[in-house]
Amino acid sequence: MSRLQQLFQFLENSPEEPFLLFAIAKEYEGLGEVAKAFTYYEQLTRDAPYYVGTYYHLGKLYEKEQLFEKALKTYQQGMNVAQRAGDRHAYSELSGAKTDLEDEF
Repeated sequence: MSRLQQLFQFLENSPEEPFLLFAIAKEYEGLGEVAKAFTYYEQLTRDAPYYVGTYYHLGKLYEKEQLFEKALKTYQQGMNVAQRAGDRHAYSELSGAKTDLEDEF
């Protein structure tokens, strides 16, 4: 059984667990299946908007695909979520990624 199959099996048993959607998105990203990765990352932003880790990785994938405006918006959304959650580390990472991208424009 592949890692992706295992993740889907876990998701069947725990459909409310956001980490599983995140792990599936990362797995698809690693396999080069960008459209599927976007699907799961974007689902996370809708279904579990509080899951801070989504925003950095989704933003980076947008950057990789040269969707810079979407990346900036995603970083900002993540910064807002991290601030509300009191997650200074995530806020700092997202802020740094946003600043780096803005500096490239």
